[in-house]
Amino acid sequence: MPLIAVLMGGDSAEREISLQTGAGVASALERLGYRTITLDFDHRFVDELRAAKPDAVFNALHGGAGEDGTVPAILDWLGLPYQGSGVRASAAAMDKWTAKALMRAADLPTPRAVVLELRDAGVPAPPKRPQIPCVVKPQAEGSAVGVSIVHTEAEWAAAIATAVRVSPRVMVEEYVRGREFTVAILGDQALPIVEIAPTDEFYTYHAKYTPGASKHIVPANLDPALSQTLADYALRLHRLLGCRDYSRVDAIVDASDASIYLLECNTLPGLTDLSLYPDAARAAGIGYDQLVDRLVKAALSRAGVGAS
Repeated sequence: MPLIAVLMGGDSAEREISLQTGAGVASALERLGYRTITLDFDHRFVDELRAAKPDAVFNALHGGAGEDGTVPAILDWLGLPYQGSGVRASAAAMDKWTAKALMRAADLPTPRAVVLELRDAGVPAPPKRPQIPCVVKPQAEGSAVGVSIVHTEAEWAAAIATAVRVSPRVMVEEYVRGREFTVAILGDQALPIVEIAPTDEFYTYHAKYTPGASKHIVPANLDPALSQTLADYALRLHRLLGCRDYSRVDAIVDASDASIYLLECNTLPGLTDLSLYPDAARAAGIGYDQLVDRLVKAALSRAGVGAS
């Protein structure tokens, strides 16, 4: 069987989640009969990959260099195939402002936003558009790290401080009150839509990774026509960014008029016990091990390597 190196950990804010994804993937690979090694993403990983000579890499990193195109670029340079999106799609999806600009150019619905460059001390005044209430988030981070909903001007300074601790480039986005959904894409097909019902005000880091802090309703209880439109939008964004193998598109359906707003595309969705993507796959009849196997085979096919 081929040798698969599972790359996980790293130093992003999502390190712990990456370790969980990596452990789950490595266990699945072992059950499937693959030869497997695990590597932490640090300064030694290139030398370790060269020494191990794996047939493919499973990139189980979340956020940071693992998801912004840096690690895919290094793996391309090393000539090692990997599951998931390449450099350009990873970079474009990770940068929320770039992804939003592409969505708007392609007439995909997304909340209005502005970007603030906050390298200097001090808190700027809230923008006139979008007005408060708004969502404040780091421009390039995942798992809702550094994200706040600002309902009043009294909450503005704290939200900016939270976001700036993660990145000096902060995106201020129009707040849409409604139901949260995610659409998992596998290959070039949308899986059953998942509705996210968090106990927090929105799908925070706590709600994502704390048992019992959110409920995943799959398939989502949506009007069939609205469900089809949401799936079509998600597929269009996946293709627009140039994603491959898999991704997960997050969206909100406005509570007032059922309008759909796309938020972002995740090119390395979490594969933990509490993650959304495996839930969507299971609803489509695809078990966790089968999902991992499909992703690994996608990587191996790019190297012309069989799975047996």
